[in-house]
Amino acid sequence: MAAPQLSVRSSKARDLAHRLARRENRSIAEVVERALEAYEIREAGREPAPSFYSRLSAQSGTDIDLEAVLRENRRPHRGIEL
Repeated sequence: MAAPQLSVRSSKARDLAHRLARRENRSIAEVVERALEAYEIREAGREPAPSFYSRLSAQSGTDIDLEAVLRENRRPHRGIEL
């Protein structure tokens, strides 16, 4: 039975994988597997932005106009005292 294969259509990705495999004296499959594992670890637990904002909106239930809050609390600086 043949081993599963991964097909990559990007010539840039293919060239990079070949270059890294030669430099690290590893197979292309090992380079790709290690890169994907590192990517998975780095990105694990991150929530996509749209779902984060919809969840945040549902939890807080209020919309805040940040510009209005800043305008209300803005005070002119009196400058330095000489």
